[in-house]
Amino acid sequence: MSGAPPVCPGRFAEVVLPVPVSRSYCYQIPDRLAAGVVPGARVVVPVQRRTLVGVVRAVDVAPPPRDRAVKPIAAAPDPPSLPALSPTLLELADWISRYYGAPLGLAVRALLPGALWGVARPAGPAEGAERVVTLVGAALPSLLERERAFARAPKRRAAYEALEALGGSAPVKHLLERLKLSRAAVDGLVAQELARYAQVAQPRDPFAGLESPPPPELTADQRRVVDGIAATPADVPVLIHGVTGSGKTLVYLDVLRSVVASGQGAILLVPEIALTPQTVARVRGVFGHQVAVLHSGLSDGERADAWRALRRGERRVAVGPRSAVFAPVQRLGAIVVDEEHEPSYKQGTSPRYHAREVAQVRARLEGARVIFGSATPSLEMLHLARTGGARIFALPERIGARPLPPVEVVDLRTAPRLPSAGAIPWSEALDAAVQAALGRHEQVILLLNRRGFATYLQCPACGVVRECPRCAIALTVHQTPAALRCHYCGHEEPVPARCRACGHEVQRMRGLGTQQLEHFLGLRFPEARIARMDLDTTSTKWAHHRILERVSRREVDILLGTQMIAKGLDFPQVTVVGVVDADTALHFPDFRAGERTFQLVAQVAGRAGRGPLGGAVYVQTRAPTHHAIRAAAAHSVEAFAAEELPLRTTPHPAYPPHVGLARFLATAPAEPDAQAAAERVAGWLRRANEERLSGALTVLGPAPCPITRLQGRWRWHLLVKSADPRALGRVMRAWRALGRRVEGVTVDRDPVSLL
Repeated sequence: MSGAPPVCPGRFAEVVLPVPVSRSYCYQIPDRLAAGVVPGARVVVPVQRRTLVGVVRAVDVAPPPRDRAVKPIAAAPDPPSLPALSPTLLELADWISRYYGAPLGLAVRALLPGALWGVARPAGPAEGAERVVTLVGAALPSLLERERAFARAPKRRAAYEALEALGGSAPVKHLLERLKLSRAAVDGLVAQELARYAQVAQPRDPFAGLESPPPPELTADQRRVVDGIAATPADVPVLIHGVTGSGKTLVYLDVLRSVVASGQGAILLVPEIALTPQTVARVRGVFGHQVAVLHSGLSDGERADAWRALRRGERRVAVGPRSAVFAPVQRLGAIVVDEEHEPSYKQGTSPRYHAREVAQVRARLEGARVIFGSATPSLEMLHLARTGGARIFALPERIGARPLPPVEVVDLRTAPRLPSAGAIPWSEALDAAVQAALGRHEQVILLLNRRGFATYLQCPACGVVRECPRCAIALTVHQTPAALRCHYCGHEEPVPARCRACGHEVQRMRGLGTQQLEHFLGLRFPEARIARMDLDTTSTKWAHHRILERVSRREVDILLGTQMIAKGLDFPQVTVVGVVDADTALHFPDFRAGERTFQLVAQVAGRAGRGPLGGAVYVQTRAPTHHAIRAAAAHSVEAFAAEELPLRTTPHPAYPPHVGLARFLATAPAEPDAQAAAERVAGWLRRANEERLSGALTVLGPAPCPITRLQGRWRWHLLVKSADPRALGRVMRAWRALGRRVEGVTVDRDPVSLL
């Protein structure tokens, strides 16, 4: 359509395209599509030499100058009464773009499942269909006619009468698999024109066969929290601080039950790893088939079906990870963010939104209630509650008044170790506890937050460590299958027989990973059934669910893994939890390192003693006096916050939650180019701070990132801090206005990592 002449005067629409720009585009509205071109609707439009799906931002906008060619909209796939995005979601996209300094096109793209942006199928994947067979009217009303029709076909008669008993229509799959009728008999009914086949829309639901147990009765503590939330104004955020095993989920579900009973809808956000069939079954035990699940483990068709069911109001409760905060729930009444401290709620690509913050804004726009919950709340949420921005409710005891497990801190610097463990930090205390638990036929959980067999491969002759050719990271040794792998860019190469630098034949593996720990445990406890749970063993769909099912059926004696085993597991037979090395992230060059360590250790400690057998926790560390370790051992959020929050105020300037923070990251194939880009941004920020922001900002850097090179690109960064959120907001909006003129530089407001 290039070179098309200017169109005649008519109606025009402002369309946002899912590309990294913040401007909208003007298109003519053809008369034949006028009914379907409404704000929030998707449209198919020509863009230079290609075609894209965009979203209508406004209609009946002012026409462009007469000398500018305006192309017509090619198609409008959404029903006029059900545009893809509601007015509230359009407003939310605007807020995300402004707050995070992200192009509006990318903010809008984040709001819809990827399958709905396809030009080939702009309506998205076709809804799942089920083949059914239906009797044709009252084809054989009399017994005599039936005897004649089936004189020599008793199986066909059985199929006919089964259909009659089922109301005259049934899925073919049900007849063949459940009733064990033959396909020939069903085909025969169709051939006799006594029945006919049809395709009936049937949304794909991978959780359809789940058993949904009813929820247990609330305890007095849980009922107190539910009543307190009901008495809290809906526009006041709520934080439920409940110890592990206190039943926060039951509180969420009871609150949401009241919301749904009033005719409203709800969203329940959970960390990705917690989104298992057990979680869905629990929610369906309360809401039945009103639940739609949205997450990356589903196929495009399954996600699109769930999204459409919510948009049409056929399902009222959305369950999913961070992207489910955009679910098109009708008459939204409440949003719950479970385990709000989880870093997985932060989006890693533009727009780099945090679902916790987006949930608060969407709740405000929709007039809905927002509830956060955690056993180890983030310091941001604690600060919000303490400064009056949220109301906090405590669940200080486990269900059944079971005590929290005692925690023994094992000092790896002095504690006796098992001689046969070699370089593996395996103390006699932890060994004895595991031996005793296995002897009692109980279960054990072991946490080591580093996957692979060894952290790196080093030549003993020249000391060279094999690094990733594209990242400033040592390659991790894996044994199943044998390879050196980069956990950042995915580079993989064979384990070399000799040093590539000096030719020495023997190379030493340094450091410890989950594969090596698994190998050691297999030798140390040969009778134990061991399962490992990390990214290497859970890369396929529902892999982590299958592992946890084995643990639940007591087919696993020792479950070992990375941080994914620290969250949400409830196995009453687990009596021993061991943190093999609590220091793996404690000394990272990141101001959140202590907080992350505290949360991880406290969360995994909470996996022990959840049944009548009780339990004990062993935390192995070389920093037993660190406040994060001491507070986790005491199961005390208050003790951790009391020591950590003052550290965030010094040295001046402070760190979150006392101030807002944004990180600018410059990357380039050559380090001087990355440094130059970072310095240009720093100069721009300092000029803006002096000329327009009255010194409200503090600009730190630029400097090389702790991980200086990733995926073949060098990395420099700088930090911007301000106690005035309006000053940071002005910076974000100004940055967005610069658009793509600053190549290779991205901004991350409220970053969760500075590596």
